[in-house]
Amino acid sequence: MVTGRALLVQLVKRDFKQRYVGSAAGWLWGVIHPLVLLASWIFIFQICLHVTLPAGSITQNYTMFLFGGILPWLLFQETVLRSAPSMVENANLITRTVFPAEVVPLSIFLSSLIHHLIALALFAVTSAIWLKTISPMILLLPVYMLFVGLLAVGVAWFAASLHVYLRDTAQVFAVIMTLWFYFTPIMINERQIPQRFRGWMALNPMTWVVRAYRERLLSSQWPSWQELGVLTLFSLAVFVSGGLFFRHLKRGFADVL
Repeated sequence: MVTGRALLVQLVKRDFKQRYVGSAAGWLWGVIHPLVLLASWIFIFQICLHVTLPAGSITQNYTMFLFGGILPWLLFQETVLRSAPSMVENANLITRTVFPAEVVPLSIFLSSLIHHLIALALFAVTSAIWLKTISPMILLLPVYMLFVGLLAVGVAWFAASLHVYLRDTAQVFAVIMTLWFYFTPIMINERQIPQRFRGWMALNPMTWVVRAYRERLLSSQWPSWQELGVLTLFSLAVFVSGGLFFRHLKRGFADVL
């Protein structure tokens, strides 16, 4: 157990350092990229298209609404997309029979979580200055980070194991994540989605995660048992099925890599 934990810590440190080797700004790029993306979307949707939130929304501040929704998505997306080619990129480690390949996507999630926490701190500071308040419900966010982690690592196991055998898998998942993003109500309120599509949205686990993040960050509303139950079922189902799928395909990694 101790050895496995030490290995995971080393992989997280290695991944975090390798991402910014030779970079002057270093880890700051992990904050700059999301902020530039956020600013771009605000310019397009709020300034150019004049998107407004319907009455009764959790906030009328579109910038904070968008910021709160993008936080969990970027953590999820980064984990999946960076994990997809990870088995091939770490072939020298994977082919060692004693190396637990399953921990590579987990280490990528934990490395990405560092940036997520920095962005979350920035959200809290912005909320305190701009909205003059910080929701006490922010203390519950570690629960939802766990849900995102289970979902992201589960999907990442599917992508990483398939990519060993089908080298187009990383590109396929990049397309899937783009579609998944636009089928998640990040830039609009769920009530702005046509009624006939709302049932499908409820089947998207990230819809529940994004909604929960916003409610914890922008209100003092306690989570409902339905929300916690649905997210628990979704995250555990994806995590377990992804783990079983990875373990099944892992048997042939050494022959292919």
